[in-house]
Amino acid sequence: MKRVITISREFGSGGRLVGERLAAKLGMRFYDKALIYLAVIETGLDPATIEKVEEEATSKFLFHLAIGEYVSSGIFSKLNAPISDQVFFAQSKVIEDLGERGDCVIIGRCASHVLRRRADCVRAFVYASEQDKLKRIVEDYGVPAKDAPALMAKMDKGRANYWEYYTDSQWGSVKNYDLCVNTSTIGIDGAVDVIAAATRSEEKHDA
Repeated sequence: MKRVITISREFGSGGRLVGERLAAKLGMRFYDKALIYLAVIETGLDPATIEKVEEEATSKFLFHLAIGEYVSSGIFSKLNAPISDQVFFAQSKVIEDLGERGDCVIIGRCASHVLRRRADCVRAFVYASEQDKLKRIVEDYGVPAKDAPALMAKMDKGRANYWEYYTDSQWGSVKNYDLCVNTSTIGIDGAVDVIAAATRSEEKHDA
């Protein structure tokens, strides 16, 4: 059967690494930044334009947009929507197409929300202690220690704004996920094992 795993994560929690190792462990395809380039096909926009739009979108939210049926209906193509919304809708269509193919791990881009109605989707949220996140940001991401707290706050605020603008729900709320894993408690490999076990459990439940 098809398997789809989406991972939302706090900046510095190691969520992307969890996704990479999880995909390798389960023999699944892995998608993160590549979604931007797949979305280019849908919008016809330059990748640099899409990245710029996404960056600006996280700091210019004036109202909440509940996308509802627009994502799956394709109605956005008929709307005179801002470029930022067109980019989101295009990426959502890509995510839906990936979900149809199955056997993939998708990082970020509100994939947990876009695929929330799929019975074959396990939605995970990865988080960690502030101390561990800052340590990873400095040691693994190469950010100067003095800049790490501000960058962490900015990135998480941006992700929260992006999520809440396009889903009209709270980022990080347990209600939006099937499981939440703390890499400070169980580590990266522990998180991989927990999500993999949850995925296998869903397979047995549906069998």
